[in-house]
Amino acid sequence: MTQNNGQKILKKVEIRGSHLQMGQQIGEACKEQVKHSVENARVLLDTAYDSLQLTWDMAKIQASKYIPFAEERYPQFVDELRGIAAGSGVSFGDICVVNVMEAVTVDALHLTKCTSLAINQERSLDGHVMLAHNEDWVPEDEDDVFLVEAYPDNEPAFMAMTYGALLPNIGFNEHGIAQCIDSVYPSDCRIGVPRLIYSRAVLSAHTLDEALRAILVPQRAAGYNHLLAHESGELYNVEVSAHYFALMSSENGTLVHTNHYTDSEMRKVEHEPDELISTRVRYFRAQRLMRQTQMHTRDSLTRVLRDHVNHPDSICNHATIGDPLDREKTVCSLVMDLSERCMYAAWGSPCESEYHLFRPGF
Repeated sequence: MTQNNGQKILKKVEIRGSHLQMGQQIGEACKEQVKHSVENARVLLDTAYDSLQLTWDMAKIQASKYIPFAEERYPQFVDELRGIAAGSGVSFGDICVVNVMEAVTVDALHLTKCTSLAINQERSLDGHVMLAHNEDWVPEDEDDVFLVEAYPDNEPAFMAMTYGALLPNIGFNEHGIAQCIDSVYPSDCRIGVPRLIYSRAVLSAHTLDEALRAILVPQRAAGYNHLLAHESGELYNVEVSAHYFALMSSENGTLVHTNHYTDSEMRKVEHEPDELISTRVRYFRAQRLMRQTQMHTRDSLTRVLRDHVNHPDSICNHATIGDPLDREKTVCSLVMDLSERCMYAAWGSPCESEYHLFRPGF
């Protein structure tokens, strides 16, 4: 959708009720986006068949192996997937493939350009705790991005960004807990609880330690980096693989993360680290930009997210032509203000889009 001035503004869907009901409401309200994301995933696998030797039917079989682990630990979020399927008219099996895509492709999707930032009161001009994130993915999915304002039965309300058939997980909840996620590439992956499932669980946490326990669920399939923040100013990066994790806190009021492991022990389980050059370039660039401003504001964070130095390996990422497994762009950019309980979201490349304010009712 667009505003009167021609600027694109993200669709926001309000959902409430049981997990099954909320999933169904997403499926009904975003039917086109859900179907389009599944179609895009099919095309991606077809295009990459020579590399992956994986058909869609094979991917459905592989994805089904992960669901029992998710059912055992987090049945409520599997219910959300069932609801999305029912509401959109897309099969549950197809929805599962999209949510377990990284696992079934054995992380061959080296889409390595997400960037996450956080500041607390020590480095904030107005004393606010804020997170910022560029979400990078295949350009075909940009039209499928939307926001969710959720009021689950018996769980915290939250606001989060997602796209297509994916469970929401990048956002914040009514208890002042926020999460940004960056893909990392561990070599110890296994069949287990999918990353997106336990990442969704973070938005249901009442405390930071509860959020950490959700991330470090036993028998997890693999891991992301989770940049976690609390409205009190606590900031953590949690680098995770299937078997290991590293927990790092802020020492100077800021945190930065991209798509590689920074902890020395976690680097031992990083898959093909020599390929991950662009993520290191963005990491050092973002760190330098964060150091250059002593007291940050929302505007200073958006300037970092719009940065083009080192293009095409820049923080603001634009689609590049090449291997379909490596082609991506910034599809959404966010700044979350935990002190004000609001989100500023830009649809697409932030250098070409305005950030619009979304303030939930909780």
